[in-house]
Amino acid sequence: QVQLVESGGGSVQAGGSLRLSCAASGYRYNYNCMAWFRQAPGKEREGVAVINRAGGSPYYVDSVKGRFTISQDNTKNTGFLQMNNLKPEDTAMYYCAVRRGLCALDRTTYNYWGQGTQVTVSS
Repeated sequence: QVQLVESGGGSVQAGGSLRLSCAASGYRYNYNCMAWFRQAPGKEREGVAVINRAGGSPYYVDSVKGRFTISQDNTKNTGFLQMNNLKPEDTAMYYCAVRRGLCALDRTTYNYWGQGTQVTVSS
Protein backbone atom coordinates (compact mmCIF):
# COMPACT_ATOMS: atom_id res chain seq x y z
CA GLN A 1 0.00 0.00 0.00
CA VAL A 2 1.08 3.55 -0.74
CA GLN A 3 -0.37 6.66 0.80
CA LEU A 4 -0.04 9.86 -1.20
CA VAL A 5 -0.72 13.30 0.21
CA GLU A 6 -0.75 16.38 -2.01
CA SER A 7 -0.27 19.91 -0.79
CA GLY A 8 0.51 23.35 -2.14
CA GLY A 9 -2.65 24.21 -3.98
CA GLY A 10 -4.34 27.59 -3.67
CA SER A 11 -5.74 30.59 -5.49
CA VAL A 12 -3.54 32.80 -7.66
CA GLN A 13 -3.97 35.34 -10.40
CA ALA A 14 -3.06 34.57 -13.97
CA GLY A 15 0.69 34.67 -14.45
CA GLY A 16 1.35 33.53 -10.91
CA SER A 17 3.08 30.40 -9.66
CA LEU A 18 2.38 27.50 -7.33
CA ARG A 19 4.44 24.51 -6.25
CA LEU A 20 2.57 21.31 -5.53
CA SER A 21 4.05 18.53 -3.40
CA CYS A 22 3.19 14.86 -3.20
CA ALA A 23 4.48 12.93 -0.20
CA ALA A 24 4.51 9.14 -0.44
CA SER A 25 4.51 6.97 2.65
CA GLY A 26 3.65 3.55 4.01
CA TYR A 27 4.62 1.81 0.85
CA ARG A 28 5.47 -1.78 0.25
CA TYR A 29 4.71 -1.11 -3.40
CA ASN A 30 7.87 -0.39 -5.32
CA TYR A 31 6.72 2.21 -7.81
CA ASN A 32 8.86 3.95 -10.37
CA CYS A 33 6.44 6.39 -12.00
CA MET A 34 4.97 9.42 -10.32
CA ALA A 35 2.50 11.48 -12.31
CA TRP A 36 0.31 14.50 -11.87
CA PHE A 37 -3.23 14.60 -13.20
CA ARG A 38 -5.89 17.27 -13.02
CA GLN A 39 -9.64 17.38 -13.26
CA ALA A 40 -11.74 20.45 -13.88
CA PRO A 41 -15.48 20.45 -13.12
CA GLY A 42 -17.41 18.62 -15.81
CA LYS A 43 -14.27 17.36 -17.51
CA GLU A 44 -12.36 14.11 -17.54
CA ARG A 45 -9.22 13.67 -15.51
CA GLU A 46 -6.22 14.42 -17.71
CA GLY A 47 -2.55 13.71 -17.34
CA VAL A 48 -0.25 16.69 -16.87
CA ALA A 49 3.26 15.38 -16.27
CA VAL A 50 5.06 12.19 -15.33
CA ILE A 51 8.54 11.35 -14.10
CA ASN A 52 10.44 8.10 -13.72
CA ARG A 53 12.35 7.63 -10.46
CA ALA A 54 14.83 5.48 -12.33
CA GLY A 55 15.81 8.33 -14.61
CA GLY A 56 15.04 9.59 -18.09
CA SER A 57 13.32 12.70 -19.25
CA PRO A 58 9.99 13.75 -17.78
CA TYR A 59 6.98 13.94 -20.05
CA TYR A 60 4.51 16.82 -20.22
CA VAL A 61 1.20 17.32 -21.93
CA ASP A 62 1.48 20.02 -24.58
CA SER A 63 -0.67 22.54 -22.73
CA VAL A 64 1.83 22.84 -19.86
CA LYS A 65 5.16 22.47 -21.64
CA GLY A 66 7.49 25.32 -20.81
CA ARG A 67 5.39 26.34 -17.80
CA PHE A 68 5.30 23.30 -15.51
CA THR A 69 8.24 21.32 -14.16
CA ILE A 70 7.95 17.93 -12.49
CA SER A 71 10.68 16.77 -10.14
CA GLN A 72 11.27 14.46 -7.22
CA ASP A 73 13.34 14.03 -4.11
CA ASN A 74 13.92 10.32 -3.78
CA THR A 75 15.54 10.67 -0.39
CA LYS A 76 12.28 12.04 0.94
CA ASN A 77 9.92 10.11 -1.34
CA THR A 78 8.35 13.37 -2.39
CA GLY A 79 7.39 14.64 -5.81
CA PHE A 80 6.85 18.20 -6.93
CA LEU A 81 5.06 20.08 -9.66
CA GLN A 82 6.30 23.62 -10.14
CA MET A 83 3.68 25.60 -12.03
CA ASN A 84 4.62 28.96 -13.52
CA ASN A 85 2.75 31.43 -15.68
CA LEU A 86 -0.54 29.92 -14.58
CA LYS A 87 -3.61 30.46 -16.73
CA PRO A 88 -7.31 30.34 -15.84
CA GLU A 89 -7.60 27.11 -17.84
CA ASP A 90 -5.20 25.48 -15.37
CA THR A 91 -7.92 25.68 -12.72
CA ALA A 92 -8.62 22.15 -11.52
CA MET A 93 -8.17 19.63 -8.75
CA TYR A 94 -4.65 18.26 -9.06
CA TYR A 95 -3.84 14.68 -8.12
CA CYS A 96 -0.61 12.77 -7.88
CA ALA A 97 -0.51 9.08 -8.66
CA VAL A 98 2.08 6.32 -8.79
CA ARG A 99 2.50 3.05 -10.63
CA ARG A 100 5.11 0.47 -11.50
CA GLY A 101 6.01 0.00 -15.13
CA LEU A 102 5.68 2.26 -18.15
CA CYS A 103 5.61 5.92 -17.23
CA ALA A 104 2.82 7.20 -19.45
CA LEU A 105 -0.13 9.47 -18.72
CA ASP A 106 -2.85 6.84 -18.95
CA ARG A 107 -4.87 7.36 -15.78
CA THR A 108 -6.35 3.84 -15.96
CA THR A 109 -2.94 2.29 -15.30
CA TYR A 110 -2.20 4.07 -12.01
CA ASN A 111 -2.76 2.11 -8.85
CA TYR A 112 -2.52 4.67 -6.10
CA TRP A 113 -3.88 8.21 -5.92
CA GLY A 114 -3.79 11.10 -3.51
CA GLN A 115 -6.86 13.00 -2.37
CA GLY A 116 -6.11 16.02 -4.54
CA THR A 117 -5.30 19.68 -4.02
CA GLN A 118 -7.30 22.50 -5.57
CA VAL A 119 -5.68 25.05 -7.87
CA THR A 120 -7.71 28.11 -8.86
CA VAL A 121 -6.37 30.70 -11.29
CA SER A 122 -8.27 33.94 -11.75
CA SER A 123 -7.98 36.25 -14.73
